[in-house]
Amino acid sequence: QVQLVESGGGLVQPGGSLRLSCAASDDIFRTSTMAWYRQVPGKAREMIARITTGSIRYYVDSVKGRFTISRDAAKSSVDLQMNSLKTEDTGVYFCNTVPAILINSRELWGKGTQVTVSS
Repeated sequence: QVQLVESGGGLVQPGGSLRLSCAASDDIFRTSTMAWYRQVPGKAREMIARITTGSIRYYVDSVKGRFTISRDAAKSSVDLQMNSLKTEDTGVYFCNTVPAILINSRELWGKGTQVTVSS
């Protein structure tokens, strides 16, 4: 069964840190580039960081230098360490493959985890 389960979100003050974690199905994780996506109200979901099976990383400019994506093959998990958080980082964070998993031509997403950066 295909699974994506995100965790680790919460409320944090500007400048603070959070670490998100995503547990993925083994068969997905082993062969896929994994990514973290962020969705804010009124905007499309945006990929903000990705990591290949060979651990090559890519970040969008808005998070570069502050966020670090990593993957753990033993746990089939992908983490996102978020430092120096800003209010504009607020949103729901999802993990998925790149491109997103398709089941019967529909994208499969987990429930995501809410990150709120506020003083």
